[in-house]
Amino acid sequence: MALDRWIALAFIALCCVYGYAAFFTMDDSLPPILRRNPIWPSTFPKMLAVAGIIVGMMVLFAPKTVKPAAATADKADGTMDITRLREYQLIPALALVALMLGYAMALRPLGFLGSTTLFLMLGAMILGERKLYILIPVSALSAWSIWYLVQEVLGIFLRPWPAFMA
Repeated sequence: MALDRWIALAFIALCCVYGYAAFFTMDDSLPPILRRNPIWPSTFPKMLAVAGIIVGMMVLFAPKTVKPAAATADKADGTMDITRLREYQLIPALALVALMLGYAMALRPLGFLGSTTLFLMLGAMILGERKLYILIPVSALSAWSIWYLVQEVLGIFLRPWPAFMA
């Protein structure tokens, strides 16, 4: 089985576990008055789980496409060739994973706005964008928009500034 199908199978398993939690365990702690609402806190996770399972099934059962082996680092049957591992872009992928871990660690000390802006800028730089006059305003506006939606529209407190400024 090709690598993309193994990843799709693991993704389906993850979505099934997430869906089980969303459908059967998340709503048990709701007070009785909230059980009459048309939208519960688990509504969006339920939609995500169902959509994830559908997308995973589409990838898992999609017909095989045959690519020439010389054009990619994959074999003709779609499996990964370990001997040509250096042709894959592993450094940017690992750098993005490290950046995600750093983002999680920086949320409290830098606050949401600072850490999210920095994460978006550095992530775009890892992926190849170098124009700072585009990166800085787009990252700052995106971080502020997400913060505004979560804090003001949804009413969920999200610390925007570093802890020493609170």
